[in-house]
Amino acid sequence: MENVSVLHRIAPAPTLPAFVQRRVDKFHNERVAIDWGGRHILRGRQPTDADLMLQSNDYLAIAGHPAIVEAQREALASGGLGMMMSALFQQHADDPLHRVEAELARAVGSEDGILAQSGFAANVGLIQSIAGERVPVYVDMLAHASLWEGIRSAGARAVSVLHNDMTHLERQVMRNGPGVIVVDAVYSTNGSVAPLVEIAQVAHDHGCVLVVDESHSLGTHGVRGEGLVASLGLNHRVHFITASLAKAYCSRAGFIACTTAFKDYFGCEALPAIFSSSLLPHELAGLSASHRVIQSEGWRRQRLRQVTRRVRSELTELGYPIADGTEQIVAFEAGVEILTGRVRDVMERHGVFGSVFSAPATTVNRSLLRLTLNAGMSDDDVERLIEVCRVARDAMDLPSWSATRRSTREAARSPSAEVA
Repeated sequence: MENVSVLHRIAPAPTLPAFVQRRVDKFHNERVAIDWGGRHILRGRQPTDADLMLQSNDYLAIAGHPAIVEAQREALASGGLGMMMSALFQQHADDPLHRVEAELARAVGSEDGILAQSGFAANVGLIQSIAGERVPVYVDMLAHASLWEGIRSAGARAVSVLHNDMTHLERQVMRNGPGVIVVDAVYSTNGSVAPLVEIAQVAHDHGCVLVVDESHSLGTHGVRGEGLVASLGLNHRVHFITASLAKAYCSRAGFIACTTAFKDYFGCEALPAIFSSSLLPHELAGLSASHRVIQSEGWRRQRLRQVTRRVRSELTELGYPIADGTEQIVAFEAGVEILTGRVRDVMERHGVFGSVFSAPATTVNRSLLRLTLNAGMSDDDVERLIEVCRVARDAMDLPSWSATRRSTREAARSPSAEVA
């Protein structure tokens, strides 16, 4: 067969206008050179097969599950890549897209559901569809960036709320009036859990729409992975559940739990839904297979909880300031970005790899190294992580971490400290 590929000579790129070049130069000359000490903060040591990788969001360790892989293989073999079109044009109830949407909706106790191209697209499209211009959207300061971007794209008014602070939330709602409350069930930076019962009560009392992002709790929490809203019996108080399925479900997709009437409206209103192609047949097959594995293999959730409890307990005993969270996401919040880079380097020298989170994933002075625990960790893996944290503790300079300073201030302000 004739090789028809053509290699073109790489041509010099046109010069960027000054208003763009200034932004690029600022990144390299200030962010990289000064804030990061001259090295890109995301470029650490190259990992080897012997290293302990705690970067993936595959909390239940199902990415290589034979049933999921085989389901995708069969779908590709039988139907190829399917139709390339927006889901807006897939209106038949028996379409594989809608069958999978119904599967997920039943699992979380919702009337219907919407599959989007990503969790980011789901959140942006949803907020865009429910928050009109200048509508107040009460957003937890640690809520995912996709929720903040949805507010911006909707032209709505972001009203920030101190993290998990119910008094501040209610005060803000009373000051600004009914609107939309958006929170994460489990927060992606520190593994803290939202007080959903109390938040739902505030939303109900003040006539607000409540959106709960279950990206880091769907699949991992609940008897069968149904998430926190359903397991807490809050479906009658939560208007919308959203989730990135690129976490426990290991699928590049997003999900919105809603009513059928809203689903029809969303498809003709949300720009990410209208102007993006639908999920492909092998993606839907893999997603459905992941769902069956998650529901049937409850031992994975149990193992994840065991690993989480053990690691958090041991690291707390070692003096690590991780009390902000309780779940499978463990944050080493050093604060200043250059210090976070050093923490990453220390851990990597000992063969443990986490993910660096810095602005815009965090606020400027709350950068961190995130360790994501998973059900596939063996007892030896857990012991190795704990031992590394014990040996490397002094080298990571815990007293200088922003999390350490914050916990010290909070302890000094606590009633028990005053009594003592």
